[in-house]
Amino acid sequence: MKRTLLIISVLLAFTAYSNAQKYAMADMEYILKNMPSYESAKEQLDLVSKKWQQEVDAKMQEVQTLYKNYQTELVFLSEEMKVKHENEIVEKEKAAQELKKKYFGVDGELFKKRESLMKPIQDDIFAAIQEIAKKQQLDMVFDKSTSMNIVYYAPKLDISDEVLSQLGYSK
Repeated sequence: MKRTLLIISVLLAFTAYSNAQKYAMADMEYILKNMPSYESAKEQLDLVSKKWQQEVDAKMQEVQTLYKNYQTELVFLSEEMKVKHENEIVEKEKAAQELKKKYFGVDGELFKKRESLMKPIQDDIFAAIQEIAKKQQLDMVFDKSTSMNIVYYAPKLDISDEVLSQLGYSK
């Protein structure tokens, strides 16, 4: 009898604990795709990225042209001229690599531009999710689009449309 009572007590405690936590899902990809401000920011980033990539490619093409010309003229050049051409090629290549790093490096211009355009959008989404979580007394909100471990979730747990409504967008 004591053993049965103990087992029932443990099961009731476990059930009460598992029901105490409330979860919800939000699909960040879905939310972002339905926000015109995100699409606009993404287009701006794409345009800037293409422009900068063309600039870097032009510099690299210039280096390749210099190298091909050097290879063609190699037999006719004095040792001094060879060194001069090689140094010029190396300098141009370094300049191209520095430009690439400036635009696309870890703390490059593209990173800064992305942060300046995307951070306000992400902050708005985060604030909306926090507000909904407080209203619904949710303990956790998972991002459905990035979590590879979620095999199934009940559609009633998805708050993506509520987040869009909170942000002033409709489906």
